[in-house]
Amino acid sequence: MDRNFARALALVLKSEGGWSDNPADPGGATMKGVTLASFRRYVKADARKADLRAISDAQVATVYRRFYWDAVLGAELPDGVDHAVFDFAVNSGPGRAAKYLQAAVGVAQDGRIGPVTVAAAEAKPAGVTIDALCDARLAFLKRLPTWATFGRGWSDRVRSVRVQALLMSAQGPAAPVAAPASPRFETSADVMPATQPVQPASGGKTAAAAGILVLMAGALAAFRHRVADFFGGLFQ
Repeated sequence: MDRNFARALALVLKSEGGWSDNPADPGGATMKGVTLASFRRYVKADARKADLRAISDAQVATVYRRFYWDAVLGAELPDGVDHAVFDFAVNSGPGRAAKYLQAAVGVAQDGRIGPVTVAAAEAKPAGVTIDALCDARLAFLKRLPTWATFGRGWSDRVRSVRVQALLMSAQGPAAPVAAPASPRFETSADVMPATQPVQPASGGKTAAAAGILVLMAGALAAFRHRVADFFGGLFQ
C-alpha cells in the first residue's frame, strides 16, 4: 500500500547504509543504496561520484519511488508484501523481485507485476506470501558467488525484512473509540447480582407482605443511622 512507502523506505535505508564503493559489489558506487547509474537516470544525467555522495533526502526518495517502488506496484500490493517485494527489488532488481513474487503467488513469471499478480497476492494470506518470498530470496542469495563476502549481511537483512513485513501485514484499522458513558448514580442494581423476577403467588397478600418488609427495612436503616450519629456526637 502506498501509505507504507515512507516506512518501507526508512527500513531499506537502514540496511543500505551510507557511502559504498566496494570493488566486489557489482552495483558499483552507491550512496544510501542509490547507484551512480540510477542517480544519473533519475536525478542528474552527468553526475559523478562526488554528486552521488552529496545526494539529498528528497532525491533519494525520488529514485527509490520511481526505480523500485513504482516498478513493483508497491502502492497496490497488500500490506507487508509491498515492503518484502520493495526491499528485494532494491537489493536484487525489480524484475527479479517481481518474478519471485509471481512464483510465490502462483502466476506466470514474466517479471512485470500487473493486475493478475496483484489479484493473486490479495487472494493469498500476506504472511504466507511474505515467508515464501523471503525463503526464496535467501536461497537465491546463497547461490551467488559473492555470498562469502556479503552473505552474513544479506542473511540479517532478509531476516529483518521478514519480521517487519509480517508486522505490516498484521496492521489493522485503528480501533474505534467508544463514546464516553453518561454519568449515573450507583444503585442497588449495580452492586447486587441480577436475579430472575419472581411472580407473586397470591396476588395482593404477597404484595402487601413485601411492602411491609420494605417499610421495616427502611425504618431499621434509619434507626441505625440515628444511633450512629448520636454516639458519634458524644466523642466530638
